[in-house]
Amino acid sequence: MRPYIPKATFAFCHSLLSSRFRPSAAAPAAPLLPVQALLTTAGLSPRHPELSLVALNSLLRVLARGASSQAHPLLALRLLLLMLSPASPLPGPDHLSFPFALSAAAVAPVAPPPGPQLHALLLKNALFPSDHYVTTALLQLHAPRPDDARRVFDELPRREAIHYDLVIGAYARAGMAAEGLALFRAMFADGVAPDAVVLTTAIAACAQSGALECGEWVHRYVESNAPGLLVDAFVGSALVSMYAKCGCLQEAVRVFEGMPERNEYVWGTMVGAFAVHGMAREAVACLERMAGEDGVCPDGVAVLGALSACAHAGKVEDGLRLLKEMRRRYGVTPGHEHFSCTVDMLCRVGRLEDAVGLIGTMPMTPLASVWGSLLAGCRMYGNVELAEVAAKELEKLGMGADEGVYVQLSNIYLDANRKDDARRVRKLIGNRGLKKVPAYSAVEIDGELSSFVADDQAHPRRFEIWDLLGLLADQMGRKPDEEEEEETTFSLHPCNKKNKFENHVTD
Repeated sequence: MRPYIPKATFAFCHSLLSSRFRPSAAAPAAPLLPVQALLTTAGLSPRHPELSLVALNSLLRVLARGASSQAHPLLALRLLLLMLSPASPLPGPDHLSFPFALSAAAVAPVAPPPGPQLHALLLKNALFPSDHYVTTALLQLHAPRPDDARRVFDELPRREAIHYDLVIGAYARAGMAAEGLALFRAMFADGVAPDAVVLTTAIAACAQSGALECGEWVHRYVESNAPGLLVDAFVGSALVSMYAKCGCLQEAVRVFEGMPERNEYVWGTMVGAFAVHGMAREAVACLERMAGEDGVCPDGVAVLGALSACAHAGKVEDGLRLLKEMRRRYGVTPGHEHFSCTVDMLCRVGRLEDAVGLIGTMPMTPLASVWGSLLAGCRMYGNVELAEVAAKELEKLGMGADEGVYVQLSNIYLDANRKDDARRVRKLIGNRGLKKVPAYSAVEIDGELSSFVADDQAHPRRFEIWDLLGLLADQMGRKPDEEEEEETTFSLHPCNKKNKFENHVTD
């Protein structure tokens, strides 16, 4: 057993090496840099017999976690190989070395990926599943592939909250929120109490999958068993976001107003909640309330949420005014995402020429989100010329592999009765073998989650859905004087299984 390394000693060594190992030390040819030269760059003597293991572990951490170049993770792996070599004067790696090497393997641009080899090495040296740090790093390595992460998780004889969090998060990021929530429920059966991090991840998975009942259960669990976590910014924000995305804006507001301390992250989440429901006035009002109530200045995320609310509500002039004045009023410099949201807002109401004019004034290069919004607006309002411009710009940005761009363009041609151009684009899609993953919607009814895609021909209840949509279309198509009531107002209701968030008619 190697001697224990004090945390303060490790931190000091890491800080020292971080200051010595500058990004410029790794030139473009850095992957070929000998490890001996690397050690010299870091201020170490590669042939010194007393070279400390703590210094090497610190260097591994600098390369793996503080990498400012793709070369750094490769250098970390080469350093580990040298430490493993029997002919090397360097001390061999210990249980702290491998977590840093696993972090490097997760981002190293090399094929085949070194992760499986490191995994096998850990098994051979009995570091998995016995060591906590190694196990956690291995789960992080496999997180992009949730099935692999689950296999690692299932091999653990003793599971801790962080292990559940990593796998639940892996499922959620892969669009498999239901599997993540099933694991969250199993956590209680295993007798493991969730901490704030796991609760935040689970609530976010509920929001992603629309599992309102599960989210409400988590909320009740926190209120009963860990009420102190309700003041946690991340738990509180996750609850606000979950209720808003599940249609329960009143519950989101209740959670928000009940938090004793609200930072810019919490406020930004509340602004985003109003934006989801198109409540522009309330979203913009939050920007003013932040400073007055909690002494918090709006950041770029909060302002973006307010812009999004204006876009959803069709409050174009309010949105344009906010973009123009955000630097003066809030000290926030408009970024690409703010311009992109404003372009989308203009395109939604058919002001395509104004959107093009705004794109021309952007201080940065317009990216795919900007041109994608313009293309969608052209489809909505039948502008073929601008659609062709947007499609060409998207192709320049490398979006030519996205079938969605060409499907949109083909539909625009069809709407304009340009059938030859539509056939040409469709043929291009077939020749390039492009694929488009269909988007889907999900809704929870009586605790059961149902998902469907646009024009779903396979849903088991599709005929009932189509009948109901027909009734709704007839209702929305009625003229104002045919309505039974004259004034429509917006109201919030408590959430339940049958009515979560609704517009209703009053006298």
